[in-house]
Amino acid sequence: MTDRRTELAANLSKVEERIAAACDAAGRKREEVTLIVVTKTYPASDVRILSELGVRHVAENRDQDAAPKAAACADLPLTWHFVGQLQTNKVRSVVSYADLVQSVDRPKLVTALSTAAVRAERELGCLIQVALDAEENGRGERGGVGPGGIEELADLVAGAPGLRLDGLMTVAPLTGPYAGRQQAAFERLMEFATLMRATHPAANMVSAGMSADLEQAVAAGATHVRVGTAVLGVRPGLG
Repeated sequence: MTDRRTELAANLSKVEERIAAACDAAGRKREEVTLIVVTKTYPASDVRILSELGVRHVAENRDQDAAPKAAACADLPLTWHFVGQLQTNKVRSVVSYADLVQSVDRPKLVTALSTAAVRAERELGCLIQVALDAEENGRGERGGVGPGGIEELADLVAGAPGLRLDGLMTVAPLTGPYAGRQQAAFERLMEFATLMRATHPAANMVSAGMSADLEQAVAAGATHVRVGTAVLGVRPGLG
């Protein structure tokens, strides 16, 4: 456990240095960027260590892993983000522990989240997941709504009981015009975020960038970066 704590502390420190350097290069204050540590596939014991090391935001992408982990860490001062593609039959469980769902990408999901949030007497933060590899009104291969669907979904979330529209999220696309052009992709997301704030001024969260491209996300103006591997190491089974 001590070795794992040392390892996580060292990794966290390196990531912190990267974010600080990226903020400096972009002329931004360090506090403008929030680190979300993606803890998927890692045990609750790691989440506990991260909390002791000062991490306050963690993310999961599969309900069957996240629900027991969140329950085991319920005593910790953490904000839980759900970042995976979400099926409506998992919504009730996710709403029981997640503070924010970053992967809202269709009206049916908005309705299900609203119903579950009201039932649980919770306010759930929502980010619209934008698919920059999709046609204007299509869907991305890794989830997300095409640019043409952002406004409608944003209005739906903003008007739904139990939900709070917090902003936009994207995953750097592997295909399409932005493949291999992460910073251009994130800058495009920022343009959509600016447009959305014209009608929803409080929705100022922009979640973009992961271990490999957090610098480009910070340069583009992201408010939140989602980092897993660089903090926790190569995932079991992937190394």
